[in-house]
Amino acid sequence: MENFRSSSSQQLFYHWQRTKRSFYALISLLFLCLLGYNSATMFFTKVPFPATNPPEPASFSPEPVAGKSRKSFFVPYSAELSPSVLIAVKSGSSVEKLKSHLPLSHKSPNLVVFTINSPEPPSFAPETVAGKSRKYFSLPSSTKHSPSVQFAVKKGISVEKLKTHLPFSHKNPNLVIFTNQTVKHNPNRRKKPRRAFKILDSEYKAKQFSVRVKDFLLNSSCQYRFFMTWISSVESFGGRELFSIESLFKSHPNGCLIIVSNSMDSRNGMQILRPFLAKGFKVTAVSPDFNYLFKNTAAESWVNQLIKGNVNPGEIPLGQNLSNLLRLGLLYRFGGIYLDTDVIILKNFGKLRNVIGAQTMDFQTGNWSRLNNAVMVFDEGHALVYKFIEEFAQTFDGNKWGHNGPYLVSRVVSGAGTGYNFTVLPPMAFYPVDWNSIRGLFEGPKSRARSKWLRSKFRQINRHGYALHLWNKQSRGFKVEDGSIIQNIMFDHCVLCNFSSSDV
Repeated sequence: MENFRSSSSQQLFYHWQRTKRSFYALISLLFLCLLGYNSATMFFTKVPFPATNPPEPASFSPEPVAGKSRKSFFVPYSAELSPSVLIAVKSGSSVEKLKSHLPLSHKSPNLVVFTINSPEPPSFAPETVAGKSRKYFSLPSSTKHSPSVQFAVKKGISVEKLKTHLPFSHKNPNLVIFTNQTVKHNPNRRKKPRRAFKILDSEYKAKQFSVRVKDFLLNSSCQYRFFMTWISSVESFGGRELFSIESLFKSHPNGCLIIVSNSMDSRNGMQILRPFLAKGFKVTAVSPDFNYLFKNTAAESWVNQLIKGNVNPGEIPLGQNLSNLLRLGLLYRFGGIYLDTDVIILKNFGKLRNVIGAQTMDFQTGNWSRLNNAVMVFDEGHALVYKFIEEFAQTFDGNKWGHNGPYLVSRVVSGAGTGYNFTVLPPMAFYPVDWNSIRGLFEGPKSRARSKWLRSKFRQINRHGYALHLWNKQSRGFKVEDGSIIQNIMFDHCVLCNFSSSDV
């Protein structure tokens, strides 16, 4: 009996030892699995597979769902999308609602840094279109999305292909940092007036504007005051602009020319004008001061609002519209003659005072139908010029070409009435050829009849015209042919005369 009990005890002890070892082995196996899982998540590597078909551009279209508007992105299945981008899109996160962890890069203004915060995920489902698999996102229209996210989704761009400037946040694994090299055009989006800050820059040179202009006019003993504006780069001031200056001094050797421009008010700009200075002509370039020019006018508040970003500049280049305003300020503050840089002067302006030119006429009534602001002659502080400035500030529209220029002066003059003391000259004075016929002045004689017409037109322009507007936008690419009217005008109205026909 005692032997039986001893044997039973030994067997129980043996089974207990085996159970204990099995239990420890099971615990070790569980720890190994957990360690393997953690290692897999830490060192996970994504291996992309090449697409069988070339990438296909994504489409974007509105979709009505149960009376609610949704925005849908159709992304090709072959596109490699970052998981972070997918999370951002499916969560419908906006930049305003996302926590910014890092500042924008100064070297790359397009750098976008944001975190994912998903209040309401949209629907996501595969879709087969024309035998091709697509990924379909349905995003509520009420959700605001980052332009960078929209671009990444629509173009099917992966994070690997995007230019990463900063590492992922260790505290927040959902932090997405990437650059957006292209922004989709949106006609309803308000454009920032970046160019305005360059033109309206209140640097030291601009603050000295009034002093420099007054000193130049006083010390030069100017018989005539001419003003031009230039809002482009100094490198683009070329042969056509230089010949316009030549024709000015050919007819007005005692005149003074002030080119109001930030770019030309520089060492390179004065180097361009040096040949005229060497001949004794009075010309200079000065950076504008809009605050001085429009102080106590209706445009003073408009300029301040533009600088603050409260004015929508529209689709027309802002520089073009600021040039329309700048010429008015120059004539109002100083008085004189304003010229576009694509205007050739044909004769002396001594007999002209307070005049503006008609671009087109109604031949049935004999009245003008449109004026133009490429050439204007007005006294200092003239009431009509003040009305022009007032109209600009009150009715500015940056989306309509000519609304703030030729159409503006036409609107004001048509409703001005009497008492303003000005004259509207016929088209032959400044615009003897309209923009749609300007090519004919660049072409040479191709037949006897053509040669006869050229001689007749040349005599007519020289006899009745004070200036010739070349309509630069239409004629910039035209070549000056031998025997053309433009070539003959160039020979007759140059002072340096070291140009070639291709310069104009």
